[in-house]
Amino acid sequence: MSSAVRHLKKVDPILAAIIAKVGPCRMQFNPSGFHSLAEAIVYQQLHGKAAFTIFKRFTDLVGDPVTPQGIVKLTDAQLRSVGLSKQKSSYLKDMAEKADRGDLDFLRLSEMTDDEVIKHLTQVKGVGVWTAHMFLMFSLRRQNILPTGDYGVQAAMKKHYKKRKMPKPEQMIKIAKCWEPYRSVACWYLWRSLDVKTM
Repeated sequence: MSSAVRHLKKVDPILAAIIAKVGPCRMQFNPSGFHSLAEAIVYQQLHGKAAFTIFKRFTDLVGDPVTPQGIVKLTDAQLRSVGLSKQKSSYLKDMAEKADRGDLDFLRLSEMTDDEVIKHLTQVKGVGVWTAHMFLMFSLRRQNILPTGDYGVQAAMKKHYKKRKMPKPEQMIKIAKCWEPYRSVACWYLWRSLDVKTM
């Protein structure tokens, strides 16, 4: 991680100032399996505490770690009883069925390119590019991911890079060019910069 931080400080003075305020990079990673993707689905469009509570109830019901077999045997009513919407219940069922059949193979992900991982994960209903990007960053620990659809990264770029409007993906790619091959680490700093007072 220290070589990533050194590189980012050297190539981007704006990011260097953010790094100086935020301090050491403390990215936290998740295991790269079925459980993590199930968690990502549960957490979609929910804020921390509510998502944590629902996921805890869900794992109490289905088992921890979450397995495809654990989900497949549950009824829709059981899934909804822990606070999951009808839509999220259907996403979790779809993911469990695909994993059970072998269409979704978590053991192969580490050998795939970023684009292949995105294609593989987005075959699941309810898993979009943003969720795949988060999985790449925090479960597969890929260091060069730029989640152009992430509101926090957009907001931080708008603020620190003095953009009048939220930057479009092509502008974000341009800003992040010099961060390669450590765009994931740079994004972590951008997220943190919204939590701490910078500049």
